[in-house]
Amino acid sequence: MNGLSHIDSVGTARMVDVGGKAETQRVAIARGAIRMSAATLQAVRDGNGPKGDLLGPARIAGIMAAKKTGDLIPLCHPLALDAVNIDFAFTDNGVECTATASLTGRTGVEMEALTAVSVALLTVYDMAKAVDKGMVIEGVRLIEKHGGKSGLWRAEGA
Repeated sequence: MNGLSHIDSVGTARMVDVGGKAETQRVAIARGAIRMSAATLQAVRDGNGPKGDLLGPARIAGIMAAKKTGDLIPLCHPLALDAVNIDFAFTDNGVECTATASLTGRTGVEMEALTAVSVALLTVYDMAKAVDKGMVIEGVRLIEKHGGKSGLWRAEGA
């Protein structure tokens, strides 16, 4: 056994069978950031970029992406999410995005939270690229998850 849940003993990709697992409350929190110039950051803060408010549409895009994760990531289960929340915070050099995904089910929601953050940040990039093509999306990672067999997990230094 190689320890990878989506690879069988002979190396073939497979979808994990979660049918026998108990349904539990599961939550995942992911975070990432987009770094940008001071002028772009000011435009985002003021909501006066070339496409107006960026964070509202980015929030909706992140939520929609979480709901579509099973369509985007091969072998990922389509999930009936209970909730997805997207929060933004301004930093000295950009915007930080935190996504929280939750459900009561047989498999975790880590991929949904990570997908939500990624697409929300890509949407910020798309809406501000006319002003700043040099923006950098960085640090997309799982911060915390709980529920299921493995219980609570938190990223070091998060």
